Order: sequence, then C-alpha cells, then structure tokens
Amino acid sequence: MLKSRTSERGRKGEQTRERLLGAAIAEFQRDGMAAADIGAIVAAAGVAHGTFFFHFPTKEHVLVELEIREQQRMAAELARFYGKPHDVRATLTKTVEILEALERRLGSRLFRDFLALHFSTRRPPSEEWAVHPVIVAVIEELGRARDRGEIPAEVDVMLVGISFLAGLYALLITLPESREVRAPVLDEYVTTYMYGLRAM
Repeated sequence: MLKSRTSERGRKGEQTRERLLGAAIAEFQRDGMAAADIGAIVAAAGVAHGTFFFHFPTKEHVLVELEIREQQRMAAELARFYGKPHDVRATLTKTVEILEALERRLGSRLFRDFLALHFSTRRPPSEEWAVHPVIVAVIEELGRARDRGEIPAEVDVMLVGISFLAGLYALLITLPESREVRAPVLDEYVTTYMYGLRAM
C-alpha cells in the first residue's frame, strides 16, 4: 500500500514537472527567458508559486532540461539517418537540417536563449549532461567515414566535429531567418568543411 502511494506521488510529481516545463517553454517563447514571469508560468501550470522552484531552482534549469531532451532526440534522429547509406556531405547537411528544425520548433527567441545557455559559464550543472549527444553522434559518424577512407587518416574528426557545430550555432543565430538568404550561406559552409576534410 505504501509503495503504491509512493509511486502515485512520483507519477503526480512528474506530471506537475511536465506541466511546468511546458508552461515555462511557452512563456520563454513569448518573452525570452530573462523577461519570463514565474507567476505567469505557475498560473498556466495550475500550481503554487513555490512548486516551480521545487522542480526548477532557476529559469536556467528549465533550459537545461529542454536541452537534454532535445539533444537526445536529435542524436536519435542522426543515428537513424547514419544507419542508411550516405556520404560525408550528407552527414554535415543532416546536422544543419536538424538544427534548423530545432530553431523552427523553439522559435528564434527561445533558440537564441537555448544556445546562449549552451555556451554560458553560468550554465547550471547537470549529472545527465556528462556527454553532448549531438556532438558525439557527429564525431562518431565522421570517425566511421575516416575508417572507410572517405576522410584522410590524419584528419582529427573530433576537432572538425566540434568546430563545425560551434560555427553552425553562430551562423544560425546571426543569419536572417529568410531561406533565400540563409540557404546559400549554409550550403557554402558545408562545402568549406568538405574541403577542410579533403572529402570532396
């Protein structure tokens, strides 16, 4: 009986956390994280003010939770794609596509907050964030391409993967959202990395 009550409390606690996360994300999309109103978040979630801080000590913790989930989802999408025949250009192009899809899903304001926290020294620590799933997926795939001889053996795929993603993040938050402007720049970015990999 006690175990049943404990599991019911845990289930309700998880439901409350999910409602708060959803309400916080919606508020961040409207006003940005810095201007987001905790009162509006808890009102939308239908919980007491202190409940927010029980689940998320700061607003930054909401973004960390969102980032962990999105990174896992994107890494799984990349793994499915990498399981099919493709070349190195497709590896890099797919990475661009999933990050652009993330930006569309989150909206430009939340996407910028998301990336700003990703590189911030004030980022709250998280035990679940021992690795960066998307970075790992890209580096491992570049490593497999190197093993197949598509990339020269002397190329450091870890450095290439990290620098490719960091540069891509910077481009996505600085380029206009217009596809007409953005598409040729991102295509040239991929081509430039292809030359760097000597995988043309």
